[in-house]
Amino acid sequence: MDIEKELESAGCKPGSLRFILLTHGDFDHSGNAAYLREKYGVKVAMHRLDEGMVERGDLFYNRNANFFMRVMGKLLLFFLRGGLKKSDRFTPDMYVEDREDLSEFGFDAKVIHIPGHSAGSIGVLTNADDFFCGDLLENTKEPAKNSLISDKEAFEASVEKLKQLKISIVYPGHGEPFQMERFMKSQVQSGE
Repeated sequence: MDIEKELESAGCKPGSLRFILLTHGDFDHSGNAAYLREKYGVKVAMHRLDEGMVERGDLFYNRNANFFMRVMGKLLLFFLRGGLKKSDRFTPDMYVEDREDLSEFGFDAKVIHIPGHSAGSIGVLTNADDFFCGDLLENTKEPAKNSLISDKEAFEASVEKLKQLKISIVYPGHGEPFQMERFMKSQVQSGE
């Protein structure tokens, strides 16, 4: 498993991890959490609003989706991976809230609740002004808003929330890191 090799090369071993923090419940972000919790003896944390996604393996647990989107989503999951397998499902050990301080876990950062992609989407803002945004933003071609939006109003409010924070570098769940300033400029140029 590639993630195990990466963790080992970073010096991680059972007992050395403090916790695993999931930015949201989609299987591409939570699929190995149950396995890693067992292997490393670590707790898994996330926002409570996405817990049904990981407990039930239901991508649409807390998402606004019409019948067509649900059918297309299930077909896509069938062809890609089948969603969160039963063996990958779990109940989170901890829940985090907006502005929660993570220093007790050895991470000088705080949680930022940024719903829109999913109801329980969160980001992590470090004291060095780096921001891990999960899937709110992406950079597969250029810094942009993620195209998979569950709640457009909440999504736009989350983007506005980010604009009020001091953020230097954004680390998206998909794509390369980018300067927040670059994203802001692209928003102005596109009239958003």
